[in-house]
Order: sequence, then structure tokens, then C-alpha cells
Amino acid sequence: MKNIYLDHNATTPLREEVLAAMTEIYREVAGNPSSVHFLGRAARRRLEAGREQVAAAVGARPEEIVFTGGGTEADNLAVQGVAYAYRSKGEHIITSAIEHPAVLAACRFLEKEGFSVTYLPVTREGLVEPAELAKAIRPETILVSVMTANNETGVIQPVAELARIARERQVPFHTDAIQGLGKIPLSVEETGVDLMSLSGHKVYGPQGVGALYIRKGTRIRPLTYGGHHERGKRPGTENLAGIVGFGEACRLALENLEGEADRLRLLRDRLCGEVSQRIPRVKLNGAPGLRLPNTVNLSFEYVEGEGILLGLEEAGIAAATGSACTSGELAPSHVLSAMGVEAALAQGSVRFSLGRENTLEDILFTVETLVPVVKRLREMSPFYEPDNEIQGD
Repeated sequence: MKNIYLDHNATTPLREEVLAAMTEIYREVAGNPSSVHFLGRAARRRLEAGREQVAAAVGARPEEIVFTGGGTEADNLAVQGVAYAYRSKGEHIITSAIEHPAVLAACRFLEKEGFSVTYLPVTREGLVEPAELAKAIRPETILVSVMTANNETGVIQPVAELARIARERQVPFHTDAIQGLGKIPLSVEETGVDLMSLSGHKVYGPQGVGALYIRKGTRIRPLTYGGHHERGKRPGTENLAGIVGFGEACRLALENLEGEADRLRLLRDRLCGEVSQRIPRVKLNGAPGLRLPNTVNLSFEYVEGEGILLGLEEAGIAAATGSACTSGELAPSHVLSAMGVEAALAQGSVRFSLGRENTLEDILFTVETLVPVVKRLREMSPFYEPDNEIQGD
């Protein structure tokens, strides 16, 4: 039985080219990038080459990229680092109600430290409205953090407009662009953001490595101390093999960014179309025309999302009910709740996130599997009234 992986927003399989680049580092590069001898200098050259590749993926200058241990650390460094660096100017932070747990948890921590946080609402389509941000900014606002694209729904936010509003008020703007990297074009100059979080394992690179773009002139306080590494922003010997792999993954992603996005968009839309034709009472979560090309989040009435996942897993299909960081929680998705999706419907949501190895055959097989799974689960529900609405067995 072939396994079908439809959970690429959680993590992506390592590309062979990336593995080869990392293996070369492990086998042939023995020096510490901070050492001044010839082996250290060789390691430093590879590290800086990786930095250049990551910077090129978002249109940044290499010296504006700080490597971290992952996307969560990058988010925390941005949110906490800016908050403490600018605390003398104010203690007010603005974010959205649908951010990744890394940003939301950092904000909740800062609230305990005396900061105040405004959580912007979103529309029923999952969009942050620029007018809401304009109303929320105060003289004491020191940071705005709104993600580029949501990990659960794939909805793409109007980051350029939001960043412009913050810039006009001289407030640093951070965006978690982890889900956007490798799926849509990213440009720190076109969007005007001051900080941007990135992660290697969402773009067919290694786990355990991330990066934070910090625009020149933006102040930030380190989270940890102990060395001069990463221009004093993140101490500790760099993960050289991870950084090289991350850089190679970024380079490969840029090679056919538009073509792969078009291919995934066709598969995503075919999945949506087939499901809507064959399974009634299914709701698309998120703005139809403003989503990542690979992501679809569907709510199935009268069933639990976890039940659907188990049914799909029996056929070798891996999907998700939401963020991998919250998959163990029983509460409805905070993203869908913020969008006004009622709890029962939110509990019946499934996220399909496609990737480079998926084919049309995968999509059609997934739908063929999904139809009887949903039918069986609905027939078990005391609230469902059978009416032969689902076609196929």
C-alpha cells in the first residue's frame, strides 16, 4: 500500500539534494565556524554561503539573517527580543488572534511580565483587517506581529498594508512567514517588514534550524547569552550542516517556485471540487482566493476530525486536524474559533496540505477513501439524519 502524505504544513520530507549537501558537511568539514584556523575558515565560508541563500529567498541582505534553532525560536526572539529592547518607549504589543502558538505563547508570557497585548480579530474568512490595526495602535505600541500565511487555513494576510500602517506610526513589524517560504514569493523590501521568521523543515530542509530576518536598525535583545555568535543575537556554535541544508533547500525552492505553486493549486482545487461534489455539508475554512496554493481546511458536519484522520490512516493517508503544535489538544482550533466557526463544526475540521511528491492519483484516491469514511462516521452520529446525500460507498 502506498503512503500518501498530505501534512506538509507540519513538516516536509528532506530533499535528496539537501541531504547530500548536509552529508558533505558532516564528512568533510571538521572546523568550528568561529575558529580562526584554516578549518574554521572553511566552515565559516560554508555557513555564510548558506546565509546568502536564505537571504536571497526573501530578498534580504545576508548580514540581516540570524540563524536560530527553528521557527519557534525565531518567533520568540522577534517578539520577546523587540519587546524588551523597546520597553523604555512603551509596553503595548499587537498581534492577531490566529497566530502560531509560538507567537501567542510569547505574548502571553510578556503579559505576565507587565506588557499589554491586543489580539486583533479576524473576519469569517480569516483575514486581519488593516483598519483594525490602525485603530489598535497607541503611542506606547512597540511591536506588531501578524503572520504571512496561516498554518491551519492557508489564508494569506495583507502583510504589506499592515506593515505600512505600522511603519507610518514608527512601530516595528514582525511577520511569521514560516508557512509562506517556498510556496509564495516573499520579499522583505516589498512588504516593508522589519522582522521575518523562517524555518528549514517547512521547505524540504532539515528540522532544528530556522532564521530571523532583522532589518538593519531594528533593535533586539537576545534571549540567551554566552557568545558572540550570529552578531551577538543568538549565542552558541551554529548548526553548520543544518544551515547548509536550509540554504540549499531555499535555493531549490526558488528554482521553480511559480510552476510548483501552479501545480499544487490545481491539485488543491481538484480536491476541493471532488469533495464538494461527492460529500454534502462540508464547509471550506478560509478566504477561497487568498490561500496558500497547497492548503485546504474543510469542516465536515456531524463528524469528528480525529475520526476522519483515523479512517484515512487505515488507507495509508496522513493528514491533520490543524497545527502540529496543538494536535494533542481537545479544544477546538483557536484559528477556526477566531473566525467564528462554531465549536462542533470546528471539531470536524481536517487540513490537507499538499507537497511536491503528491500527484493527481493521490488526490483522487484520497477522495475515494474520504467518501465512505465520512458516510460511516455520520451514520454513527446521533445527530445525523441519513438521507443518501453522500454518493458512493
